[in-house]
Amino acid sequence: MTDRKLNVLIVDDTSLYRIVLTDVFKSFPQVRVAGTAANGQIALEKIKQLKPDLVSLDVEMPVMDGLETLKRIKSEYPDIEVVMVSSVTTQGARVTIEALNSGAYDFITKPNKTNAAESIIQLQAEFKPKIEALYAKCCKANAVAENKRLVPRKKTVPVAAPTAPSKPLKPEIIAIGISTGGPKALVEVIPKLSADFPTPILIVQHMPPLFTKALADSLHAKSALTVKEAENGIPIERGHVYIAPGGKQMKVLKTDAKKIIKIADDPPENFCKPSADYLFRSVASVYKGKALGVIMTGMGKDGVIGLRMMKRYGARIFAQDAKSCVVFGMPAEAIKAGIVDEIVSLENMAQRIMHCSAVKPVTHYSG
Repeated sequence: MTDRKLNVLIVDDTSLYRIVLTDVFKSFPQVRVAGTAANGQIALEKIKQLKPDLVSLDVEMPVMDGLETLKRIKSEYPDIEVVMVSSVTTQGARVTIEALNSGAYDFITKPNKTNAAESIIQLQAEFKPKIEALYAKCCKANAVAENKRLVPRKKTVPVAAPTAPSKPLKPEIIAIGISTGGPKALVEVIPKLSADFPTPILIVQHMPPLFTKALADSLHAKSALTVKEAENGIPIERGHVYIAPGGKQMKVLKTDAKKIIKIADDPPENFCKPSADYLFRSVASVYKGKALGVIMTGMGKDGVIGLRMMKRYGARIFAQDAKSCVVFGMPAEAIKAGIVDEIVSLENMAQRIMHCSAVKPVTHYSG
């Protein structure tokens, strides 16, 4: 497996960006640039020939745009991973959220720079963790396939699922940390919470400015609850879901008899802004043990320190299971730290959250 490389197809209607992205991908030893395409239609033809592992896909293109191309790729070649390359605009953010909900692995934003060398450096920094995660995933998949080929099949014994706690926790707050794969995962959780769900939810989703607003709007349209991008100084209300704004930090504060959201321009933590650790620490301080912490799909280790503090105060901690994660990084780190009470599949996450808040599960909110 040491000589295995990720084959990448670069799709962008701008010749300069095809050159820049080619230089970016060639800087990674795990990557081989299989080819380029100027629009989605050409990309689909080249995919047949090149069989790439990864497609770098521009959002805005003539002939066939990125969203339509993505849907065709995931329909015809579901195992190919796609990273969207988006412009930092309100429209670009909205389409990118739709793309993530339609199966895109992740996205990066185009640098707002005129200097090609500076753009390459920024793009290398954005692509590096995604390439490493995808390469590890690809190597693991190949190792599993090879192991299945060489090892005779054995009869497996089903393992019983863990039993639910006998008593609901009835937390006063739920705090969620999530990253890569987050938008699609959140669609499987937030819209499944009933209209009478009593507990406010605070979410840190690793995203830049504009994209968190687009995510909040998308979830709000699908949910019975009010979902909004958090604003500085607003009171935390029942039945509301607050998403930390991209490029800012979010925490909770207690003032007199009410609890409010504080949005700050404090430095990144774990290279993240917003950071789950930053939020979780404040939840531990304000709510003590009357909280539920949830760590979900994402690369890195953001959230572990804050969850450890929540756990010390008696909060309950859920982690998404490996099978349902796009990247089993953040949940894995929390599990390794020994602070997780339950490992929950994405399919069951909404139900477990409802149980903790003593609310009967619903099938789905139709909007």
